[in-house]
Order: sequence, then C-alpha cells, then structure tokens
Amino acid sequence: MAQFLKGLIVKGGREEFFNYNYFNFSGLKGQTKVSRSGLHYYSSLVTLVLSSPNEDFIDYLLEQVFKTPKIELGNLIISPEYTEKESEPELEPSNKFVCISPLVLLSPTFDDDSGKRFINPDTDEFSDLLYESTLTRMERSGWYTQEQMESFFKFQVVPDMNYVNKLKEQQKKFARIYSVYDMDVKYEVRGYTLPFTLYAAHEVQDFVFKCGLGAFTHKGFGMLDLANNSPSQRTEPYKFKREGFVPYRSRQQQSNSSESSKDESED
Repeated sequence: MAQFLKGLIVKGGREEFFNYNYFNFSGLKGQTKVSRSGLHYYSSLVTLVLSSPNEDFIDYLLEQVFKTPKIELGNLIISPEYTEKESEPELEPSNKFVCISPLVLLSPTFDDDSGKRFINPDTDEFSDLLYESTLTRMERSGWYTQEQMESFFKFQVVPDMNYVNKLKEQQKKFARIYSVYDMDVKYEVRGYTLPFTLYAAHEVQDFVFKCGLGAFTHKGFGMLDLANNSPSQRTEPYKFKREGFVPYRSRQQQSNSSESSKDESED
C-alpha cells in the first residue's frame, strides 16, 4: 500500500508532494482471514483511512486514487467507489487511543537489526522514544514557534497494561516484526498494536492524530483513533476543497475482489 500511494503521489506530477511525509494511512480494513498463503479478504467493501493536516495534499492524493479505476495489490483487486470525511473529534489533554496500524518506535539504519528490539510498553524508554520522534517531526514541520516547541515538554504514553497482560495470558501477540521499504532498502521493524493514554498538549494530540505516532508514519505505521469511538457515526460526505469543503481525515471505501476469495459479504 505504501509503494502504491507513493507511486500515485509521483504520478500526479506535483513535485512539492514528492517527499511530503506529513500524512498517515491505515491498512485495508475489511473481513479478513489469515491462511498459510497470506491474508484473504472476504468483504465486498474495504476501507482505507487517510489522514493529514494538509487539505491540498489530501485532495491531490484522492484525485490520483480515483483516476485509477482498477487497483491491484498482490492478488487483491479493488476499485475506488466513494470517500467520506470523519468529523473532527474534540481532543482532550489526555486521550485514550487505539492503534489502527502498528506503532513503530525505532528507525533502523542499513544493516542494523536494532529496529526489531522489543521494548516493554510499561517503561520510560517506550514513552521517551515516542516523545523524541514526535517532537523532532513537529520541529521539522516548521508549523510551530520556538516558544511553542519549548512548551511541549509534557508528554507521556501510558499503555493499557491490563489489555497487554490479557493478551499474554491468551498467548497472543501485541508486538510483531514488520517489513518496511525505504529508498528501495528493506528493513525489519517491530510494531506494537495496543491501546494507550497520551498525556500531552493539545497541539501535540492534534499532530499525532492527523500525522501518526512513531516512526514510518508516512508508510502506514502509527495510525491512531480514539478508543471507544465509532467512526461510522461521525462521517459526512466528502467534497474537495475547491467545492467549498475542508477535508482533513477521510475514510475511503472501495469495492474489493480477490483471486483468493471464495465468499463475499458486505462489510
């Protein structure tokens, strides 16, 4: 998915977006089943969630998606149908988030396995690494003054350890190894999927909600949503900015057919 979206960004021809990293996206959401041959989709509709604070970029990327009537991702064949916009939620000084894509803490270098190192979520290192990567990205964006950056010192990630311990008791994993490609080089990183509470300034909460949390967010990692929240109950029709609408975060649903699927039902 990351390679496909990158291809669309380049194909559209707007050079200012070729290396733009302040966006985030989920995996394809639908009814799935894991088998020895891979992930099988059994949904007639699948959903991709896109997020960015840049309205023009979202418009641009969606335009490229809908110029592609047939999209092939491995053996999965999908066709874009429509896009909805999520109503922007009210973020508090502390918010409980869930990961709708894996959260990556470390960015490895070439020929380096450090990205696979397991870090216990219930440690200061877990929270500190997310703080450092978030503040670095916020500073590089140029959207905040020096005074604002200095005020963002309050930052703490508190994982839901009841959830983590329950998974351990059930012998299920909340941390797995994932492959990611950067400049055509394959890396392996550890991703975490767990609920947590973030204590931080409003600007920081807003940044991670729209741009993702952790490393490789522009490659589909670290996408968040509010816990106990139903996105389907807070969506509205999407219109492009040129039509007088301001899109930030959109849910894009697509028709899906897979060579490996036998049964289909509406998601």
